[in-house]
Amino acid sequence: MNKSVWDKYAEVLVDYSVDVQKGDLVEIRAESIYAKDLVRAVYKRVLERGGNPLVRTGLGDMAELFIKYASDEQLDYIDPITKLEYETVDKFISIGSPLNTKSMAHADLNKLSRRGKATKALSEMLMKRSAEGTAKWVIADVPTHALAQEAKMSLDEYTEFLFKYCYLDLDDPVAKLKELDEKQTKWAEYLNKVKKLRITGDRTDITFNVEGRKWISCSGLNNYPDGEVFTSPVEDGINGEIYFDYPQNYRGNEAQGVHLWIENGKVVKARAEKGEEFLHAMLDMDEGSRGIGEIAVGTNDMIQEITGNILFDEKIGGAIHMAVGASYPETGGKNVSGLHWDLIKNMKNGGKIFADDVLIYENGKFLI
Repeated sequence: MNKSVWDKYAEVLVDYSVDVQKGDLVEIRAESIYAKDLVRAVYKRVLERGGNPLVRTGLGDMAELFIKYASDEQLDYIDPITKLEYETVDKFISIGSPLNTKSMAHADLNKLSRRGKATKALSEMLMKRSAEGTAKWVIADVPTHALAQEAKMSLDEYTEFLFKYCYLDLDDPVAKLKELDEKQTKWAEYLNKVKKLRITGDRTDITFNVEGRKWISCSGLNNYPDGEVFTSPVEDGINGEIYFDYPQNYRGNEAQGVHLWIENGKVVKARAEKGEEFLHAMLDMDEGSRGIGEIAVGTNDMIQEITGNILFDEKIGGAIHMAVGASYPETGGKNVSGLHWDLIKNMKNGGKIFADDVLIYENGKFLI
C-alpha cells in the first residue's frame, strides 16, 4: 500500500529528525486543528517506534487571548506542568498551523516583551538539553490558508510548494536530506578552521569573530524544511553595520528595511523603514536581546521566494541570516535571551563573505 504524504512526513520527523526510540516520551505540539492530519500520522508513527506520545494542541488564537488579557503576574507565571515537560520530555515535535499570521500585529509590545523574558528560562533549558544530547526537537509546518495568503498563493499552490520543498514528492525524502547534509558538511568543516568572518553588501560591512566556535550543517534535524550552515559568533567579537532588505516576520509582527549597527557584540543603533517600534521592543526584551546569537548562510536553492514564513525564508539559497538574542550552546555560544529573531539578508545582489580575508562566497554562492 502506498504511503500517504502525511505518513511520509511523519516518518521524516519521527524516524529521522528526532529519532524516536522505544520508551521515549514524545511531546507532539500543534498550533491548531489544521494540523490534525499530521498530528495523527506522527502519533501513529511514535507508537510504531515504541515511544510514548503526549499531544498538546491549541485552538489557534490562545496566544493572542493570553497577551490581551493576562496581568503582569500572569505574564510572569510559568506553570509547573510546562516546566516539568521541558525538564523531562525526550523528544519535542512542534507543528505550526496558524489560522492568522497577523493575530499579534497589534498586540501590546510591552506585554510581548515581558512574556518573552519570562519564558527565557524554558528556552535556555531546552537549548542546554539539546546541546547535551538529552533532548531533541524539530519544528515543521502544515499548509494553512493563512500561510498561503502570506505567501500570496492559493492553498493548493502553497500545499504543493510546502510538500515539494520538504522533498515529500520524492520516494525517499531522507536520502535527499542526507545529500544536502553531505554538501553542507564540507562548508561547515572549512568554516570550523576560520577565525574571522566578514560580510559586505548593500549598506553592510560587518565582521564576526568565530574562532573556536563550531559550524553546524542543518539538514532536517531541528527545522523541516532545512538548508543552512550556522554558528554562534564570539559574544563580544562582532562589529560593523548590516542591512536586511527582506521583510522580517516575528511573532505575528513585521519589520522592513532593518538596519543595525553593532559594537563589540551589542546592537547600539537600530532603524527600520517599517515596524521600528516593534524592533526596539524586541531588542529591549532583556539583557541578552541586543547580543548576536547566530550567523548563518542559507543553502536551499529550491527555496527562492519570500513567503512570510521564517521557517522557509531563513533557508533561502543565496541569503544569510543573523539572529539577535539567544545563542546555541552546541556551537559554543553563551548569549542568553528570551529572544531569538532571525533577520534575513539577500546576498545575490553583490553580497560577499570573506573568511580570514579570503573571498569564499559571492552573489549568493559558495566559492569553496
